[in-house]
Amino acid sequence: MKKLILLFVAISIFSCKAKQENHQVKTVENISITASEVKETVSFLASDDQMGRGTGSVGIDVSANYIEKQLKEFGVKPYYDTYRDHFKVQEMDAYNVVGFLEGTDATLKNEIIIIGAHYDHIGTKAKMVESDSIANGANDNAAGTSSVLAMARYFGAKKSNKRSLMFVLFSAEEMGLLGSKHLANRLKDENAKLYTVVNMEMIGVPFKDRDYVAFLTGYGKSNMAEKINAYVGANFLGESEVAKQYNLFKASDNYPFYDVFKMPSHTISSCDLSNYDFYHHVGDEIDKLDYDHMASLINQLIPGIEKMSNTATQEIKMHDE
Repeated sequence: MKKLILLFVAISIFSCKAKQENHQVKTVENISITASEVKETVSFLASDDQMGRGTGSVGIDVSANYIEKQLKEFGVKPYYDTYRDHFKVQEMDAYNVVGFLEGTDATLKNEIIIIGAHYDHIGTKAKMVESDSIANGANDNAAGTSSVLAMARYFGAKKSNKRSLMFVLFSAEEMGLLGSKHLANRLKDENAKLYTVVNMEMIGVPFKDRDYVAFLTGYGKSNMAEKINAYVGANFLGESEVAKQYNLFKASDNYPFYDVFKMPSHTISSCDLSNYDFYHHVGDEIDKLDYDHMASLINQLIPGIEKMSNTATQEIKMHDE
């Protein structure tokens, strides 16, 4: 009888443990990015307390600390000795924040996909608008930063990437892409093997008149849009004529990597300056953004990044120019 009781207890413990493990697996498998989490990130970075996150400011240092804390919580380690990739801007100290999630495949992990966005903005403006001089930079680019952190949370939990993922929040973008130029050259000097770069910029508002969710800068330079659309099974990425007109391909942090590595490197955005009136304006505030749209966009993109990180062969390629 005693042996039967002990056997019953053992079976019960094993059953409970199995249920817990199954629940944990189910929880990981069903990760979804929410509007509230992206809003929380944007609300912190674009608050008046950060004073527009100008390079070299107290506000951008506080923002970098926030980003580092998030990456650490998500299980994304520093790529270098610390999360900060330091460089100089005039006499100011500046730093990209660089996290790294090693791939799970013994060979493919040597190839790196960069998922990036700039977290700096333009600080304060001399000309006040209705007693407000803080350029909060909610759409530009706390929105993009929130998407990178959301994807870091997803992949940090799932660890479903065979290629390695580098999560980069760039500084001094507003001063001439200085952070991305610095990191592109540093990685080139270190012989890093980059697979591609996906940069996120101004995803805070949706298009009203397009048959796609977001556009890809430099659309025709590679097959990235075609492949991501195939990976996600939808017409997710399209080409913006406005972006071509303003040559936005060269205006964001994708470009230095394209220039230095001669590889597919693009920016994904849902704002091409035709559907938002507050670019570099004190009115670029937290309450102007559509967080349901942002969460939906990120959730649609993640399977594309996931598939991109797991293909056995190199599928993202440059087009002949």
